[in-house]
Amino acid sequence: MNKKSEGKRNGFSLGELLSGEQASLVIALAVLCIIATILTPVFLTSTNIMNVLRQTSLIAIAGIGMVQIILMGEIDLSVGSTQALVGVFSVWVLNATGSIPLAFVAGLALGALVGLMNGLLVTKAKINSLIATLGTMAIIRGVAFVSTGAVSIQAKIVEFETLGTGYIGPFPIPVVMTLILFAIFYYILHHTAFGRYIYAIGGNVNAARLSGLPVERLKIIVYVMGSAFAAISAMVLAARMSSGQPNAGLGFELQVVAAVILGGISLTGGVGTLTGAFIGMLILGVLNNALILLNVSSFYHEIARGAVIILAVYLDGTRRRNLQKKLIKATE
Repeated sequence: MNKKSEGKRNGFSLGELLSGEQASLVIALAVLCIIATILTPVFLTSTNIMNVLRQTSLIAIAGIGMVQIILMGEIDLSVGSTQALVGVFSVWVLNATGSIPLAFVAGLALGALVGLMNGLLVTKAKINSLIATLGTMAIIRGVAFVSTGAVSIQAKIVEFETLGTGYIGPFPIPVVMTLILFAIFYYILHHTAFGRYIYAIGGNVNAARLSGLPVERLKIIVYVMGSAFAAISAMVLAARMSSGQPNAGLGFELQVVAAVILGGISLTGGVGTLTGAFIGMLILGVLNNALILLNVSSFYHEIARGAVIILAVYLDGTRRRNLQKKLIKATE
Protein backbone atom coordinates (compact mmCIF):
# COMPACT_ATOMS: atom_id res chain seq x y z
CA MET A 1 0.00 0.00 0.00
CA ASN A 2 1.46 3.36 -1.01
CA LYS A 3 1.46 6.49 1.15
CA LYS A 4 -1.19 8.13 -0.97
CA SER A 5 -3.58 5.23 -0.48
CA GLU A 6 -2.79 5.10 3.22
CA GLY A 7 -3.53 8.81 3.55
CA LYS A 8 -6.89 8.31 1.86
CA ARG A 9 -7.71 5.47 4.19
CA ASN A 10 -6.82 7.47 7.29
CA GLY A 11 -8.65 10.52 5.99
CA PHE A 12 -11.86 8.68 5.10
CA SER A 13 -14.75 8.92 7.51
CA LEU A 14 -18.44 8.17 7.36
CA GLY A 15 -19.11 11.69 8.63
CA GLU A 16 -17.39 13.20 5.60
CA LEU A 17 -19.48 11.06 3.27
CA LEU A 18 -22.71 12.06 4.99
CA SER A 19 -21.68 15.71 4.99
CA GLY A 20 -21.35 15.45 1.21
CA GLU A 21 -24.81 13.92 0.97
CA GLN A 22 -26.26 16.65 3.14
CA ALA A 23 -24.73 19.28 0.87
CA SER A 24 -26.47 17.61 -2.09
CA LEU A 25 -29.75 17.61 -0.18
CA VAL A 26 -29.40 21.32 0.62
CA ILE A 27 -28.75 22.05 -3.07
CA ALA A 28 -31.80 19.98 -4.06
CA LEU A 29 -33.93 21.88 -1.54
CA ALA A 30 -32.64 25.22 -2.83
CA VAL A 31 -33.34 24.28 -6.45
CA LEU A 32 -36.85 23.13 -5.55
CA CYS A 33 -37.51 26.42 -3.75
CA ILE A 34 -36.26 28.42 -6.75
CA ILE A 35 -38.49 26.46 -9.13
CA ALA A 36 -41.48 26.90 -6.82
CA THR A 37 -40.82 30.65 -6.58
CA ILE A 38 -40.65 30.97 -10.37
CA LEU A 39 -43.88 29.03 -10.86
CA THR A 40 -45.76 30.80 -8.06
CA PRO A 41 -44.36 34.03 -6.51
CA VAL A 42 -46.63 33.46 -3.48
CA PHE A 43 -44.30 30.65 -2.38
CA LEU A 44 -41.58 32.95 -1.06
CA THR A 45 -43.86 35.13 1.09
CA SER A 46 -43.28 35.00 4.84
CA THR A 47 -46.82 33.76 5.45
CA ASN A 48 -46.39 30.83 3.09
CA ILE A 49 -42.96 29.94 4.45
CA MET A 50 -44.48 29.68 7.91
CA ASN A 51 -47.25 27.52 6.44
CA VAL A 52 -44.62 25.21 4.92
CA LEU A 53 -42.83 24.93 8.25
CA ARG A 54 -46.11 24.34 10.11
CA GLN A 55 -47.13 21.60 7.68
CA THR A 56 -43.68 20.00 7.70
CA SER A 57 -43.63 19.99 11.51
CA LEU A 58 -46.18 17.15 11.55
CA ILE A 59 -43.91 14.97 9.45
CA ALA A 60 -40.81 16.16 11.28
CA ILE A 61 -42.07 15.37 14.78
CA ALA A 62 -43.11 11.84 13.81
CA GLY A 63 -39.98 11.61 11.65
CA ILE A 64 -37.64 12.09 14.63
CA GLY A 65 -38.99 8.86 16.08
CA MET A 66 -38.94 7.12 12.69
CA VAL A 67 -35.27 8.02 12.22
CA GLN A 68 -34.35 6.11 15.37
CA ILE A 69 -36.44 3.08 14.37
CA ILE A 70 -35.00 2.85 10.86
CA LEU A 71 -31.46 3.43 12.13
CA MET A 72 -31.94 0.21 14.13
CA GLY A 73 -32.84 -1.61 10.93
CA GLU A 74 -36.58 -1.75 11.66
CA ILE A 75 -39.65 0.14 10.42
CA ASP A 76 -43.00 1.34 11.76
CA LEU A 77 -45.97 1.59 9.39
CA SER A 78 -48.49 2.26 12.15
CA VAL A 79 -47.70 5.96 12.70
CA GLY A 80 -50.55 7.16 10.46
CA SER A 81 -53.13 5.04 12.27
CA THR A 82 -51.62 6.09 15.60
CA GLN A 83 -52.12 9.69 14.55
CA ALA A 84 -55.84 8.99 14.06
CA LEU A 85 -56.45 6.99 17.26
CA VAL A 86 -54.43 9.31 19.52
CA GLY A 87 -56.16 12.36 18.04
CA VAL A 88 -59.59 10.86 18.73
CA PHE A 89 -58.63 9.68 22.23
CA SER A 90 -56.99 12.94 23.31
CA VAL A 91 -60.01 15.00 22.19
CA TRP A 92 -62.33 12.57 24.01
CA VAL A 93 -60.28 12.97 27.21
CA LEU A 94 -60.25 16.74 26.68
CA ASN A 95 -64.04 16.88 26.41
CA ALA A 96 -64.53 14.55 29.39
CA THR A 97 -62.16 16.35 31.76
CA GLY A 98 -61.84 19.87 30.38
CA SER A 99 -58.08 19.62 30.98
CA ILE A 100 -55.66 20.23 28.10
CA PRO A 101 -52.58 18.92 30.02
CA LEU A 102 -54.44 15.73 30.97
CA ALA A 103 -55.54 15.22 27.36
CA PHE A 104 -51.95 15.66 26.21
CA VAL A 105 -50.62 13.18 28.77
CA ALA A 106 -53.36 10.67 27.93
CA GLY A 107 -52.57 10.90 24.21
CA LEU A 108 -48.87 10.50 24.89
CA ALA A 109 -49.53 7.45 27.08
CA LEU A 110 -51.67 5.83 24.38
CA GLY A 111 -48.96 6.44 21.81
CA ALA A 112 -46.36 4.88 24.10
CA LEU A 113 -48.65 1.87 24.57
CA VAL A 114 -48.89 1.40 20.81
CA GLY A 115 -45.11 1.58 20.58
CA LEU A 116 -44.77 -1.00 23.36
CA MET A 117 -47.09 -3.34 21.46
CA ASN A 118 -45.08 -2.91 18.26
CA GLY A 119 -41.81 -3.41 20.10
CA LEU A 120 -42.99 -6.61 21.79
CA LEU A 121 -44.28 -8.04 18.50
CA VAL A 122 -40.92 -7.39 16.85
CA THR A 123 -38.63 -8.50 19.69
CA LYS A 124 -40.56 -11.12 21.67
CA ALA A 125 -42.86 -12.57 19.01
CA LYS A 126 -40.03 -12.34 16.45
CA ILE A 127 -42.34 -10.95 13.75
CA ASN A 128 -40.76 -8.97 10.94
CA SER A 129 -41.28 -5.28 11.72
CA LEU A 130 -42.81 -4.60 8.29
CA ILE A 131 -45.48 -7.28 8.81
CA ALA A 132 -45.99 -6.55 12.52
CA THR A 133 -46.61 -2.83 12.07
CA LEU A 134 -48.66 -3.42 8.92
CA GLY A 135 -50.95 -5.51 11.10
CA THR A 136 -51.09 -3.00 13.95
CA MET A 137 -51.69 -0.24 11.40
CA ALA A 138 -54.92 -1.98 10.34
CA ILE A 139 -55.95 -2.83 13.91
CA ILE A 140 -55.40 0.70 15.24
CA ARG A 141 -57.22 2.28 12.30
CA GLY A 142 -60.10 -0.12 12.82
CA VAL A 143 -60.29 0.75 16.53
CA ALA A 144 -60.38 4.47 15.64
CA PHE A 145 -63.32 3.94 13.27
CA VAL A 146 -65.23 1.56 15.55
CA SER A 147 -64.83 3.72 18.66
CA THR A 148 -66.17 6.82 16.90
CA GLY A 149 -68.63 5.27 14.48
CA ALA A 150 -66.44 6.82 11.75
CA VAL A 151 -67.50 10.28 12.93
CA SER A 152 -65.10 13.01 14.04
CA ILE A 153 -65.17 14.26 17.64
CA GLN A 154 -65.23 18.05 18.00
CA ALA A 155 -63.12 19.63 20.76
CA LYS A 156 -65.22 21.60 23.24
CA ILE A 157 -62.30 23.55 24.71
CA VAL A 158 -61.42 26.41 22.35
CA GLU A 159 -57.97 26.92 23.91
CA PHE A 160 -56.95 23.47 22.66
CA GLU A 161 -56.57 24.95 19.17
CA THR A 162 -53.61 27.01 20.36
CA LEU A 163 -51.37 23.94 20.27
CA GLY A 164 -51.88 23.65 16.52
CA THR A 165 -52.54 27.23 15.43
CA GLY A 166 -50.86 29.44 18.04
CA TYR A 167 -47.57 31.31 17.88
CA ILE A 168 -44.57 31.91 20.10
CA GLY A 169 -43.33 35.24 18.84
CA PRO A 170 -43.31 35.06 15.04
CA PHE A 171 -43.06 31.26 14.95
CA PRO A 172 -45.92 28.72 15.00
CA ILE A 173 -45.96 26.58 18.15
CA PRO A 174 -45.58 23.30 16.19
CA VAL A 175 -42.41 24.67 14.56
CA VAL A 176 -40.95 25.64 17.94
CA MET A 177 -41.79 22.18 19.29
CA THR A 178 -40.09 20.58 16.31
CA LEU A 179 -36.91 22.61 16.74
CA ILE A 180 -36.72 21.82 20.47
CA LEU A 181 -37.25 18.08 19.89
CA PHE A 182 -34.76 18.13 17.02
CA ALA A 183 -32.07 19.76 19.18
CA ILE A 184 -32.62 17.32 22.05
CA PHE A 185 -32.56 14.19 19.93
CA TYR A 186 -29.75 15.39 17.70
CA TYR A 187 -27.64 15.53 20.85
CA ILE A 188 -28.90 12.13 22.02
CA LEU A 189 -28.25 10.43 18.69
CA HIS A 190 -24.83 11.90 18.01
CA HIS A 191 -23.36 12.60 21.44
CA THR A 192 -24.58 9.92 23.86
CA ALA A 193 -24.04 6.22 24.45
CA PHE A 194 -27.71 5.57 23.68
CA GLY A 195 -27.26 7.08 20.22
CA ARG A 196 -24.13 4.99 19.62
CA TYR A 197 -26.06 1.87 20.63
CA ILE A 198 -28.75 2.64 18.04
CA TYR A 199 -26.14 2.97 15.28
CA ALA A 200 -24.34 -0.16 16.48
CA ILE A 201 -27.49 -2.29 16.43
CA GLY A 202 -28.48 -1.01 13.01
CA GLY A 203 -24.97 -1.53 11.65
CA ASN A 204 -24.60 -5.12 12.86
CA VAL A 205 -27.19 -6.49 15.26
CA ASN A 206 -25.28 -9.76 15.90
CA ALA A 207 -22.08 -7.92 16.76
CA ALA A 208 -24.03 -5.56 19.03
CA ARG A 209 -25.60 -8.53 20.82
CA LEU A 210 -22.23 -10.24 21.24
CA SER A 211 -20.87 -6.98 22.64
CA GLY A 212 -23.37 -7.25 25.47
CA LEU A 213 -25.90 -4.63 24.31
CA PRO A 214 -29.50 -5.33 25.44
CA VAL A 215 -30.73 -5.30 21.84
CA GLU A 216 -34.35 -6.29 22.47
CA ARG A 217 -34.82 -3.82 25.31
CA LEU A 218 -33.32 -0.99 23.26
CA LYS A 219 -35.57 -1.80 20.30
CA ILE A 220 -38.64 -1.71 22.55
CA ILE A 221 -37.55 1.65 23.98
CA VAL A 222 -37.06 3.08 20.49
CA TYR A 223 -40.47 1.81 19.34
CA VAL A 224 -42.13 3.38 22.40
CA MET A 225 -40.36 6.67 21.67
CA GLY A 226 -41.29 6.50 17.98
CA SER A 227 -44.99 6.07 18.73
CA ALA A 228 -44.82 8.79 21.39
CA PHE A 229 -43.54 11.18 18.72
CA ALA A 230 -46.38 10.09 16.42
CA ALA A 231 -48.76 10.84 19.31
CA ILE A 232 -47.38 14.37 19.70
CA SER A 233 -47.86 14.90 15.97
CA ALA A 234 -51.41 13.54 16.31
CA MET A 235 -52.32 16.01 19.04
CA VAL A 236 -50.89 18.93 17.09
CA LEU A 237 -53.03 17.90 14.10
CA ALA A 238 -56.14 17.41 16.28
CA ALA A 239 -55.60 20.84 17.83
CA ARG A 240 -55.25 22.46 14.43
CA MET A 241 -58.50 20.86 13.22
CA SER A 242 -60.13 21.30 16.65
CA SER A 243 -61.32 17.71 16.37
CA GLY A 244 -60.24 14.09 16.52
CA GLN A 245 -60.83 12.42 13.16
CA PRO A 246 -60.65 8.64 12.66
CA ASN A 247 -59.57 9.10 9.04
CA ALA A 248 -56.65 11.37 9.95
CA GLY A 249 -53.18 10.25 8.96
CA LEU A 250 -54.17 8.20 5.91
CA GLY A 251 -50.90 7.68 4.01
CA PHE A 252 -49.02 9.66 6.66
CA GLU A 253 -46.67 6.76 7.41
CA LEU A 254 -45.50 6.66 3.80
CA GLN A 255 -44.76 10.39 3.83
CA VAL A 256 -42.70 10.04 7.01
CA VAL A 257 -40.75 7.02 5.76
CA ALA A 258 -40.15 8.62 2.34
CA ALA A 259 -38.89 11.87 3.89
CA VAL A 260 -36.55 10.03 6.26
CA ILE A 261 -35.08 7.80 3.54
CA LEU A 262 -34.83 10.73 1.13
CA GLY A 263 -32.77 12.47 3.82
CA GLY A 264 -30.15 9.73 3.84
CA ILE A 265 -31.30 7.27 6.51
CA SER A 266 -30.59 3.79 5.15
CA LEU A 267 -33.41 1.26 5.19
CA THR A 268 -30.91 -1.40 6.25
CA GLY A 269 -30.03 0.61 9.38
CA GLY A 270 -26.90 2.10 10.90
CA VAL A 271 -26.35 4.90 8.37
CA GLY A 272 -27.66 8.46 8.29
CA THR A 273 -28.09 11.57 10.41
CA LEU A 274 -31.03 13.41 11.89
CA THR A 275 -29.91 16.57 10.07
CA GLY A 276 -30.08 14.86 6.69
CA ALA A 277 -33.49 13.41 7.52
CA PHE A 278 -34.73 16.88 8.51
CA ILE A 279 -33.64 18.28 5.14
CA GLY A 280 -35.48 15.42 3.44
CA MET A 281 -38.61 16.36 5.39
CA LEU A 282 -38.28 19.98 4.22
CA ILE A 283 -37.94 18.83 0.60
CA LEU A 284 -41.16 16.84 0.88
CA GLY A 285 -42.89 19.74 2.65
CA VAL A 286 -41.88 22.23 -0.05
CA LEU A 287 -43.04 19.83 -2.77
CA ASN A 288 -46.46 19.37 -1.14
CA ASN A 289 -46.86 23.12 -0.67
CA ALA A 290 -45.86 23.92 -4.24
CA LEU A 291 -48.41 21.44 -5.62
CA ILE A 292 -51.14 23.07 -3.51
CA LEU A 293 -50.19 26.61 -4.59
CA LEU A 294 -50.20 25.52 -8.22
CA ASN A 295 -53.75 24.15 -7.78
CA VAL A 296 -52.64 20.71 -8.86
CA SER A 297 -55.34 18.08 -8.36
CA SER A 298 -55.02 16.03 -5.17
CA PHE A 299 -54.93 12.90 -7.35
CA TYR A 300 -51.62 14.09 -8.77
CA HIS A 301 -50.37 14.66 -5.23
CA GLU A 302 -50.62 10.92 -4.68
CA ILE A 303 -48.68 10.29 -7.89
CA ALA A 304 -45.98 12.72 -6.77
CA ARG A 305 -45.72 11.10 -3.32
CA GLY A 306 -45.47 7.66 -4.86
CA ALA A 307 -42.70 8.89 -7.14
CA VAL A 308 -40.88 10.38 -4.13
CA ILE A 309 -41.07 7.04 -2.30
CA ILE A 310 -39.61 5.18 -5.28
CA LEU A 311 -36.92 7.85 -5.67
CA ALA A 312 -36.07 7.65 -1.96
CA VAL A 313 -35.64 3.87 -2.06
CA TYR A 314 -33.58 4.13 -5.25
CA LEU A 315 -31.30 6.75 -3.69
CA ASP A 316 -30.94 4.58 -0.58
CA GLY A 317 -29.72 1.67 -2.70
CA THR A 318 -27.37 3.95 -4.61
CA ARG A 319 -25.94 5.38 -1.39
CA ARG A 320 -25.29 1.93 0.02
CA ARG A 321 -23.49 0.81 -3.14
CA ASN A 322 -21.38 3.98 -3.19
CA LEU A 323 -20.56 3.56 0.49
CA GLN A 324 -19.41 -0.01 -0.10
CA LYS A 325 -17.20 1.14 -2.96
CA LYS A 326 -15.67 3.92 -0.84
CA LEU A 327 -15.03 1.51 2.02
CA ILE A 328 -13.32 -0.94 -0.34
CA LYS A 329 -11.14 1.81 -1.82
CA ALA A 330 -10.30 3.12 1.65
CA THR A 331 -8.92 -0.24 2.68
CA GLU A 332 -6.72 -0.66 -0.42
